[in-house]
Amino acid sequence: MMKSIHKNFIATLILGLLFSFFLPWWNVMVAAFVAGILFPLKKWLAFFTPFLAIFILWSFQTSIISASNDFILAKKIAQLLYVNNTILLIILTGIIGGLAAGLAGVYGKQFLNILKNQPQ
Repeated sequence: MMKSIHKNFIATLILGLLFSFFLPWWNVMVAAFVAGILFPLKKWLAFFTPFLAIFILWSFQTSIISASNDFILAKKIAQLLYVNNTILLIILTGIIGGLAAGLAGVYGKQFLNILKNQPQ
């Protein structure tokens, strides 16, 4: 079971990073969906493993991108959203990406269950 968790986590992380080069923000959903089909997990792990993988990925990417311009844009976006804290904005970004990926991971698992239960 632990190997499957690790495989799903790594697959979601790598696919999310690769897809981010040529797909819009919803690439994390495609990555989690594919990882959920390739490495199915049980119960709540089907949600939380992709959630954690994409939370880490998006938080890291947001930090790197924001640090490269001295957090100028992040500060302005934080003011627009009434957050006024760039760290909180980075965490919020990770949570939003994680929720999208977690739901897609569950959809991938459910899609696999539907395919398995189809009469031949």
